[in-house]
Amino acid sequence: MLVDDQELVRTGLRTLAEHDGDIEVVAEADNGRAGISVVREHKPDVVLMDIRMPRMDGIAATQAIVADHSLANVRVVVLTTFDEDENVLAAIRAGSAGYLLKDIAPGELRSAIRAFAAGDALLSPAITRKVMSTLAGGATTSTRSALLDSLTDREREVLTRIGLGESNDEIGASLHISSATARTYVSRLLSKLSARDRAQLVILSYESGLITPGDTAPALPSGAARRSGD
Repeated sequence: MLVDDQELVRTGLRTLAEHDGDIEVVAEADNGRAGISVVREHKPDVVLMDIRMPRMDGIAATQAIVADHSLANVRVVVLTTFDEDENVLAAIRAGSAGYLLKDIAPGELRSAIRAFAAGDALLSPAITRKVMSTLAGGATTSTRSALLDSLTDREREVLTRIGLGESNDEIGASLHISSATARTYVSRLLSKLSARDRAQLVILSYESGLITPGDTAPALPSGAARRSGD
């Protein structure tokens, strides 16, 4: 489903999304308030949500959709531009599964929609560090300690990889565990940290001080990734 106040943008997104034949745009809305009603009617797998719209913006609409238990399987994805970083952060806090730039390549858009429909959360690498630097700067020592103390070493490793944008397959390859095991760790982190989805785990990885903007995936000591029980 597409929620954007510009008809030209919606038309373009529809054309791009449906190009391969495996994605169907079931509905559109031109503002957040109408978007909520249409989402409740159609219950789409994925909603591409603009931020700046009349009557109700995308942040408020996202929050309302996420709060509706009957829409628990709907994934809201924010479409944004570089000058909307603070709004993007607010949208993710409201429960958005992630965000994409409006200038995303057509093939990447379709791949992202498929990933969201499968339950993944994606944060555009081009602006993730820029947005998350705000979070890292605001983290407190008590917040960091309370969060990190609740995690095992391996859970910290997985959370770090999530914060750096790695998929389950990439986490598995990085830590020499199966993708299924990586998925299990992600599920455990979601439960332990009371996070709605992967996007919120990314936020927590920065808020906790586990990683900071500019970090890259840490190298693992030889043999460290093959611990008993993985």
